Amino acid sequence: MKKKAGQSSQSPYEASLSKEERQIVHDIKQEIKQKNLNNVVRTNAYIAFYNKYPEIEWAFLAHMVSRNAGWNMTDLKGSYLSKLLTEQNQEDFFLFLERGNWLIFQDAYPQLRLYEESRKKKQNLFHLLPLFGVSSFMEVMWNHFYDNRNHYLISTALIINEQTYIEKRMVQHTQYQLEVLKSLEFQLQDLLGLNQILFPVPKEEKVKVVGQSVHHFASLHDRILLGKRLYQLLFDKDYYDHIYQWAVRQPHTGSRQDFWPDIFHSVNEAAPHTVPEVEKCQLKENSPRIYSPFLEDVWDNTQQKPAEQGDWYTNSKVVRYLKKNELKLNADMQKEYCNTLEKLHFAVVAKGVFS
Repeated sequence: MKKKAGQSSQSPYEASLSKEERQIVHDIKQEIKQKNLNNVVRTNAYIAFYNKYPEIEWAFLAHMVSRNAGWNMTDLKGSYLSKLLTEQNQEDFFLFLERGNWLIFQDAYPQLRLYEESRKKKQNLFHLLPLFGVSSFMEVMWNHFYDNRNHYLISTALIINEQTYIEKRMVQHTQYQLEVLKSLEFQLQDLLGLNQILFPVPKEEKVKVVGQSVHHFASLHDRILLGKRLYQLLFDKDYYDHIYQWAVRQPHTGSRQDFWPDIFHSVNEAAPHTVPEVEKCQLKENSPRIYSPFLEDVWDNTQQKPAEQGDWYTNSKVVRYLKKNELKLNADMQKEYCNTLEKLHFAVVAKGVFS
């Protein structure tokens, strides 16, 4: 791994590839174009892959985190944030979320597909990874996984890879620094607790949400540790079966109605000048449900510019994140998330009173 650090990720000379290998590369690139269309399509692609290859646990983590990205996107057009943010702010935040979701898929999905092709053909095809711009770090890790089948190690490597992959392409990108990350509204999101990753755990027809919060999105270190905590939480024996069965049963629409229909609805039920209100995780008497639309009803598909080139892996220090260090997690997010909904209600009311 240290030898790879600082070396550019060179694509194999395509003319030296076999006809079969060139066809594999072509087919995967075409598939990525089809499945990286929007948040709903790519989120479904992750779980379809996981259902076939459950040893790649990261694919299910990616599915659940991508569901959260979709919920964040539709929140921008829902009962609360649509009243707190200008239309330009909503657009900027959506494009930021969509770019990150798009970038991670176009980097990760060819890795998953090459694993699938390697399984089918019973031969290691990870030498083709550079043709998709994938980091040399992941070529080493996939080769190791192909021989050793260490589920934890490949999932953690993918967490490190994807967060580091978006670091310069998004988090440190001048456009997003100015339009989103340093804006008052993004800081307001953090204060209101909207940077929560939630996993629904339905038990006996009651909704419970577990998860983690990230309060320093701009910190690569914090995002990697968040990813490791989410991975640990998702595959905890107390939660995994409940979350997985829910995910298989409930198609992803982008609406929070998917996991909490008592509180959220994809149709706006509120009368003009009425603000839905939640108290102690229940709607107040006579309150309409919180509007949480289907994603494809409120956001059009976007045309993304190609990902910036370059291999992020230039320093072997990131290898330290591969170490397994499970922690005792405070996973229950029910009260915290309900408090967030109450804060949002008061913020909308206050804006109406004082604006």
